[in-house]
Amino acid sequence: MPRNLYEGSILKNIGIFSIPFLIANFLQTLYGMADLFIIGQFTDAAGITAVAVGSQVMHFVTVILIGLTMGTTVLMGQAVGAKRLKSLSRILGNTIVIFTVVAVLFTAVLLATAPQIVSLLSTPAEAVTGTIQYLIICFLGVPLITAYNVIAAAFRGLGDTKSPMYFVTISCVINIALDFLFVGPLQMGPAGAALATVASQLFCVVITLAAIKWVKRVHFGVSISRRDLRPNKPLLWSLLKIGFPVACQEGFIQVSFLFITLIANSRGLEIAAAVGVVEKIICFLFLVPSAMLSSVSAISAQNIGAGRFDRARQTLYCGMGIAAGFGLFCGILFQFVSEPVLALFTGDAQVITYGTQYLHAYVFDCMVAGIHFCFSGYFCACGLSIVSFIHNSISILAMRVPGAYLASIWYPETLFPMGIATLSGSFLSVVICVVVYFVVERRRKMA
Repeated sequence: MPRNLYEGSILKNIGIFSIPFLIANFLQTLYGMADLFIIGQFTDAAGITAVAVGSQVMHFVTVILIGLTMGTTVLMGQAVGAKRLKSLSRILGNTIVIFTVVAVLFTAVLLATAPQIVSLLSTPAEAVTGTIQYLIICFLGVPLITAYNVIAAAFRGLGDTKSPMYFVTISCVINIALDFLFVGPLQMGPAGAALATVASQLFCVVITLAAIKWVKRVHFGVSISRRDLRPNKPLLWSLLKIGFPVACQEGFIQVSFLFITLIANSRGLEIAAAVGVVEKIICFLFLVPSAMLSSVSAISAQNIGAGRFDRARQTLYCGMGIAAGFGLFCGILFQFVSEPVLALFTGDAQVITYGTQYLHAYVFDCMVAGIHFCFSGYFCACGLSIVSFIHNSISILAMRVPGAYLASIWYPETLFPMGIATLSGSFLSVVICVVVYFVVERRRKMA
């Protein structure tokens, strides 16, 4: 049944919502981390690069799908806040219609273009075969990724993040066990890591659907009929109006990271491996800002649906405080622990040296990006997800990508300036978000 997030302590609501969401996302990120860690124990730099590049592409696909599902989370949250519970089935039914089409199209296009994607990223020759194998197997699992994220988005809209956490926990254990089997004793390399990931995703979807139907403690509270699956143009438009800009935003962000990967790949195998490992660590650290984004969007959506705009703003402020505080802590900590953390993934001294340079600067992006993540969540809850797309696009085109390119030319012996370029892009996003926020709030007061 829907959970009420528009009453009671705001900080408590954020904790109730974000902690299970954070754990679930941590476990999902652990999929890629486990792949990279285990492949590093049994193969060389080429194997590490194959999995690093391949999993970054898969992260790109996944965040686009998650972005698209934001429309479902927000509309269901607003419906719960306004106590329009009868509309939940229709929202979910039209979500299923959209994402069935999306899953089929994504899978077909990605499978057809796998070699071109690897070539576009300037993957080192030694890692090309392994990267293609990894991607083809993972692309076959795109319908499973889509199905899980649709279900998880619906749960979030209802204020429930615990149930998805349970499902992902089981799936993650299976993934790690299969990773050790396929990459270790069976020596399947990158293909084995990909196969373990897809198999665990299949288990996750099956377990989720079975639990919704048969486990009494999993209270979904929304039933679907054939009538709910009939396309409703206004509703489809509302879902896409919110979700599509977020998906474009996430896609654009990941494209910028892929450009950075391309730049790194062109500079040699060791730098490519270093950037790949650091991106994995950053993905892990960004779980908290991502949890705050989802928490702010879902909780604010319910409060806006209930007409509680003051509580929606307070949710934004609490989320920013948590995200920025966590980011500052990580920024300071990794000035001292970068080398030992990188050493967990590889024993190559040169990869560790380059990775440390990159991480020392890049890690502070966790603090700055955490602020504009929360703004993005708030704008989505207000139905203004296009703002998030705009500020991220500007920061990427003006700072992130050109800065990384120039840093590679002006400072060829170090990766530290490349990390600064990424950080600068987030600062620009924050400035834009602050300006837009005050404009939006001023107009609301005048209305």
